Formats: sequence, structure tokens, C-alpha cells
Amino acid sequence: MVLECKHVWEHISGYLDGTLDAAVLEEVQKHLEHCEICSAILDSTRNILILTADERVFELPLGFSERLHARLEAEMRGFTYKPSGSGEGDT
Repeated sequence: MVLECKHVWEHISGYLDGTLDAAVLEEVQKHLEHCEICSAILDSTRNILILTADERVFELPLGFSERLHARLEAEMRGFTYKPSGSGEGDT
């Protein structure tokens, strides 16, 4: 079984929690060895968990949540996200 990126993303939480089945864990690890994108997502997710476990409070920029959700949705659909005001794709 060869996992595609979208399948690895579904297993990131279980990978970090150590709850993946041994066979799935092995496939995820194989994929992470050669996929820079998924490795970056894993590192980012791990960093988010570390930050959210911290008791400090961070104020996010205005509109951050909307931009994050739009980018995640675009990435899951295979599109490249272009933020408004970037000059790319603006009309």
C-alpha cells in the first residue's frame, strides 16, 4: 500500500499521538522520508501543538482564521492559494 499525501495528512494526528496501527505507521514513515511537503506539515502540526500547550496567549492578526481556512480548503482541493491583495489573481 502506497499512501498519497492526502492520506498521510489524515494520519498526522495519529502519528503524533502514537496511535497508528503498525502497518499504517510504517507506510506513513516511508512517505515522510521522501516527501518534503508532508514532512513540513508534520513539523508545522507538531509546532502548533507545542504552541497551544503553552499557557501564553497570542493575538492573531485580523482575518487570520478566514485566510487559514481558505488556504486549507484550497490545499485539500489541490489548488494554489493566493491571498487577496497579493497582486496575483486580483481583479
